[in-house]
Amino acid sequence: MKTPIKKNYNNSVKSAPHNSKRKAPPKNKTVDVAPKNEVKEMFINWFKKNNNVGQIMSKQDVVKNILTKLDAKQNDALEKAMNELKRDGLIEVKEDGVTLVLTQKGSDSI
Repeated sequence: MKTPIKKNYNNSVKSAPHNSKRKAPPKNKTVDVAPKNEVKEMFINWFKKNNNVGQIMSKQDVVKNILTKLDAKQNDALEKAMNELKRDGLIEVKEDGVTLVLTQKGSDSI
């Protein structure tokens, strides 16, 4: 008669005791508004050169005067800056999403 082989299931590494401490909630990140304001200023400065109601900033103008001068943080803030200028009524954005038009309110504020 064969002797049964005793299996050892406890040969794994023991895990560290479980801490039941509660984790602290994540800290709120302070949003840096400087890049957004810098991008807004770039748009305003371009429109200051040609301060006419209905002045059009074409896609080529946006690329040449804005996009090529942005750093990574400003690039992330580009859409927010455009939305804020649009919300404030300073510019209108055409259907293509890139062409900008200076409004009367925008011309007055410049």
